[in-house]
Amino acid sequence: MSAARSIRPALAAAKRTAPRTAFRGYATPAAQNTKPPVQLFGVDGTYASALYTAAAKQSALDNTSRAISALSQVLQQEPRLQALIGSPTLKADDKSQIIAELEKHTGGADKSGTVKNFLQTLAENNRLGVLAGVCDKFTQLMSASKGEIELRITSAQELDNKTIKRIEAAIAKSEYSQGKKLKVTPHIDPSILGGLVVEVGERTIDSSVAAKVSRLNKLLQESV
Repeated sequence: MSAARSIRPALAAAKRTAPRTAFRGYATPAAQNTKPPVQLFGVDGTYASALYTAAAKQSALDNTSRAISALSQVLQQEPRLQALIGSPTLKADDKSQIIAELEKHTGGADKSGTVKNFLQTLAENNRLGVLAGVCDKFTQLMSASKGEIELRITSAQELDNKTIKRIEAAIAKSEYSQGKKLKVTPHIDPSILGGLVVEVGERTIDSSVAAKVSRLNKLLQESV
């Protein structure tokens, strides 16, 4: 069989309105439990679900997860890179160079080539700009497959381990944890100005300065 395989069935299963695309994969025997553990929405959710299915069929979920985690860290640390890959004016040569550069940051974890092929798919469909979202959604799928729930802690500056542990312990004792094991994923977003945005599964606790300013502005506008 040809090494090139279509990802259309996986995308269709994730979301019927998914964009048409082709995903270069490898012909392998059918694997068990290739269906994403939870349903995700949005373009990034659709692509993350398709990537999960492709990696599961390759029996490469753990390696793919490590590669995706590494890419996520790079995108967080290099905001300019995120802006670059989202540019609608990228040419084919530019995309190839970007993919080659991103591959260097997977730490050799992408042994099956699943992530490389996926990046090429995103590039061909002018969807490299959703890569950060795909990384986040793929992490959610991996957590769900292990019976975990993601605890995403976003701060304006890097938090020390002691603070992260305190937040984790507080959430673990609350109803937000749903009695599940928490998988902590810290994120840095200077745009929140200060404070924290804590996301547990589908629930969000927004105590950021940016949110407080927004609420204050709304109150001021309503009072005029």
